[in-house]
Amino acid sequence: MLPVGRLRYYYKWPGHGEKLWSKLRYWPTRRRILHVRGEYNPKTLRREKTIVDKRPIWWALGLLALALAPFAFPASQLNTLLAAGAFFGIYAAINLCWMLVLGTASIFSLATYAVVGTAAFITTWLSISLGLPWWGLPIIGSAIGLVFGVVIAIPATRLDGFYYSLLTLGLNELCRVYFVQSKIFGSATGGLYGADTYVPKSWSPFDQSMLGYYAALMLMCGALLLYRMVDGRRLGRILRMAPEKREAFAEATGVDFRRARIQVFVVSSIALGFIGGFYAAHYRGVGFSIFSFDTVLLGLAMLVIGGIGRAEGAVVGTAVVVFLDKVLISWGPLRLFAIGIIMLLVVLYLRNGLFGIKQQFRAWRDKKKSERRSARAEKGGEMLPEEATETSNKDLVYWRRYDKIQRDYLKSLVSSELIEEHKSNPLGQHSEALERLLLYFRRQPLPDKYAIQVVQPFKAYRIVALSGHRGVPPRVVEDKLYPSQDEAYHGVFMRRVQDLLES
Repeated sequence: MLPVGRLRYYYKWPGHGEKLWSKLRYWPTRRRILHVRGEYNPKTLRREKTIVDKRPIWWALGLLALALAPFAFPASQLNTLLAAGAFFGIYAAINLCWMLVLGTASIFSLATYAVVGTAAFITTWLSISLGLPWWGLPIIGSAIGLVFGVVIAIPATRLDGFYYSLLTLGLNELCRVYFVQSKIFGSATGGLYGADTYVPKSWSPFDQSMLGYYAALMLMCGALLLYRMVDGRRLGRILRMAPEKREAFAEATGVDFRRARIQVFVVSSIALGFIGGFYAAHYRGVGFSIFSFDTVLLGLAMLVIGGIGRAEGAVVGTAVVVFLDKVLISWGPLRLFAIGIIMLLVVLYLRNGLFGIKQQFRAWRDKKKSERRSARAEKGGEMLPEEATETSNKDLVYWRRYDKIQRDYLKSLVSSELIEEHKSNPLGQHSEALERLLLYFRRQPLPDKYAIQVVQPFKAYRIVALSGHRGVPPRVVEDKLYPSQDEAYHGVFMRRVQDLLES
């Protein structure tokens, strides 16, 4: 099938370089840094290359913009934006790990913030009680995340979908109730604070905010690297081979998708524990709000708005929600309504979040182009201009044009007198106009050509359409039975005339 209509535009870069870019991969994955297609232009007689996938370029520009953003912030809102940027980096890292569970492993877990909160509370308590330094908090948090991941992963082998979501949501509430009522974890103060931090106390508030911003940004880059390592390597390929409702196919091909899902879940839990330890070192503690249902809903809003299953969706969705929730504080409760409205519109009108708009728009545009094209097309008529340019056999273009001219002439010959002549004498000598019509009908191609089928000799006949393929029986056109052969011939003639007039 040749593409018809407007094609996608790609900028053509001069020179060679396809093999060079094909060898460069993201270590340790097998993803190309740039998907470059080399080709030869027969018109200019030159080598050209095309960047087919521009996402790595957009990622590089986006991360560079985040790195340079503090120098462009207005002075009046510098502290607010730096604090919101650090919050964005931490929660973007959490959502990237959560995306591995929801998107890559297809496990509907809502215990993400339970893992992060538990690791943050325990590491904060260890730092206060045992004097644990700040660099040990993420390491201890990773061990806590490993234990949590193994414990939560066991029910995942038995439960799936909605029931597993309920189980993990109950686990999140269980953690909240335990830490809220526990005296050693700060039940009287609304949280546990006083952990060691990587931010020097001797620095100025501006320098402390800058350090926190870039540390959170590095944490997000680490989570992004982990996402690429898991999703882009063997585990990710196995789970993409066995999405939801295709597990039987995966098992038939020898893929142990259940084990792969558990491995992804455990790896993401370790990363979430690490983030929990970093959270405690960044904020010098943790509050009970990290377990609240509001936090879980905001996290889900971040993933839904950006698009589940894509790393850029997790980052951009987090940026949208954090900007509304942490920067536009002057809006008051209206900012939460804005987040809810955006989430509702995305669910109702977008298939895969903000990053599904482009693909959805292209599908809608192609549908509208097909509708407009079908409105202009004629059955058996001339080729449309976009068809003619893509047809290699130009004789077919002129044959279709001649056939259209002939059909237009034959339409003018159809009259009530001609139909009555054929009804009275289907076989035998006819007038010139009727003979022209019958000759045109007889030389039509065999597929879908009308014929007469004998149901009962000399008593019942039926009209069928031939398939044009050996061994494929004809299809019945109508259930009407004709008592004589002449009436059946006339029925076929009337159907051919009707097709001619509608063409």
